[in-house]
Amino acid sequence: MTPASRAIAPSLLATAVEELRRHPPFDRMELEHVRWMVARLRLAYHPPGTVILAPAQGAPQALHIVKQGAVTGETPGHTGAARWQLTPGECFPLGALLGRRPVTSVYRAQGDTFCYQLEGGDFDQLMRSSETFRDYCVRGVASLLADSRRGVQGDTMREVSRDPLDQPLATLIRRPAVTCSPACTLRGALESMRQERVGSILVVDDAGAPLGIFTLRDLRDRVVPEGSSLDRPIASVMTAPTMSLPDTALAFEAALVMARRGIHHMVVTREAKATAVLSEADLFALQRVGVTRVSEAIRWAAERGPLESAAADIRRLAENLLAQGVAAQQLTRIVSALNDLLTVRLVELELHSAGVEVGELCWLAFGSEGRHEQTLATDQDNGIIFPDSAGGGDPERARARLLPAAQRINEGLAACGFPLCKGGIMAGNPSYCLSRTEWKHRFSDWMRDANPQALLNASIFFDFRPLAGATALAEELRGWLAGAARSQSLFLRLMAENALRNPPPLGLLRDFAVAEHDGRPHTLDLKLSGATPFVDAARILSLATGDTHTNTAERLRAAGAKWHLAEAEIEAWVEAFHFVQLLRLRVQQQRAKSGATPDNLLDPDVLNDLDRRILKEAFRQARKLQEQLKLDYQL
Repeated sequence: MTPASRAIAPSLLATAVEELRRHPPFDRMELEHVRWMVARLRLAYHPPGTVILAPAQGAPQALHIVKQGAVTGETPGHTGAARWQLTPGECFPLGALLGRRPVTSVYRAQGDTFCYQLEGGDFDQLMRSSETFRDYCVRGVASLLADSRRGVQGDTMREVSRDPLDQPLATLIRRPAVTCSPACTLRGALESMRQERVGSILVVDDAGAPLGIFTLRDLRDRVVPEGSSLDRPIASVMTAPTMSLPDTALAFEAALVMARRGIHHMVVTREAKATAVLSEADLFALQRVGVTRVSEAIRWAAERGPLESAAADIRRLAENLLAQGVAAQQLTRIVSALNDLLTVRLVELELHSAGVEVGELCWLAFGSEGRHEQTLATDQDNGIIFPDSAGGGDPERARARLLPAAQRINEGLAACGFPLCKGGIMAGNPSYCLSRTEWKHRFSDWMRDANPQALLNASIFFDFRPLAGATALAEELRGWLAGAARSQSLFLRLMAENALRNPPPLGLLRDFAVAEHDGRPHTLDLKLSGATPFVDAARILSLATGDTHTNTAERLRAAGAKWHLAEAEIEAWVEAFHFVQLLRLRVQQQRAKSGATPDNLLDPDVLNDLDRRILKEAFRQARKLQEQLKLDYQL
């Protein structure tokens, strides 16, 4: 223990308990565990500038919890160059305690600082007795993020309590399920469906538990094409297993399962017995939007108008799923997948109108869409790659044929709510409608020159993926780029230098370094300063290892494995990135609800204590990721 530490006076124990219960994870721990811990704490005073922990001191012997003042972290050998700050309620050094290893940073008191200390043996005992404390110590930001999601979902449920989806499934049941046994013939099942005038029948066992379901869609898609006998047992053509929820579950839970699974029916049960079948139409008649409904509307669209309506439905669906607590990575995937479908259909319609076969080219997505990371506020970043043989081997001739249709596609996407790119990064721009060889030359020029504009271009265009048409063209280009970039060490080093010029906005005197953005004072740019450090670092690590992923989380995991980085460290980066993405979505939704244009600007003072702390930790993880870049490229 620190010589200056002392036991907490018995008269102050209750005050210390109350104080710590205002901070995670102590706010979720059982009271008896917090009291047990507080009874064993000691209080240490650290004068301004005092080194509390350092690598040279060996493995730490106690958990520290900041009570008053602040603790900064420095890279060893860089005195005074603080990289992050810990404030009251925050614990350190968890990683070193768990790993029984020295700390990797210098922990220094900023101003007069008091810290509670829990001796190592007591720390181990608390880990064993409190599951909540153990989860927090082991999972770190992931544990906090789970709390935040629950809080967001709870707040939203209170906010949308009048939403029709906020009701038990039992209240939506209009009639009991039509059922049959597994031995029932297909003919008998169809007759029951005809008599009851339903589009589905449940196959149940003797106890009434659901075994499978048969629908008119199954009849159309499987039975008729196969010419199946109507006398075969229903069990041979039913869809199994079924998805079911108890009738006490809320409607939005069923909607969410349908969205994730891509299914059209949900079995409702009571005490494990099937009571009813709800279709997607039953659920989404309540809110008039669903994943399957939107995707089918897109696929059947014969002109631009229905696609514009579908685009509005995608935004409403995204808002509903966000309100239901869907994680950011899942939500952005859903949004990107539906936007992909919409783009593909628009490409098909416009190319057909222009007399161009889809297979003559490949439509490319760049930027956030290329990474499967689209949010509610996104513009267009797209291009075209066509074969070298197009236009009789004359790329200018091929471009002249494709550009009019590409420009109409860009205009159509703008009408669907995806603004034209201010930088002109669109397929209708001749600079980004290129043959396979031209794209390779363009990429090679950027890697060779590595000037500021080339580095900016690489940060956008290297995240490409195919959406429609001859996808093999893009896949071949991706494979070529993975090999070519890996050998460009100077280019990658300059990309790393450029990425490090955008540090996360962590402050020393306050939690965050806020500024004025677009005339809005005291804000953080969650895209530029929050998400971009993760995106840039992941891109560089991916290119350096020859990886072909474009998604940020997938890049971090794949590159981390190849660089033999600790899995826990990689997951901390991924979770931190996802939390920033979640905040971006929430900010954009709130702006849209107020009638303002969605953006990425956040006043951190509006955050609750938990989200403020997680955001601070997320920025620290971004800084750690940038430190990894510094180490890899000796910057």
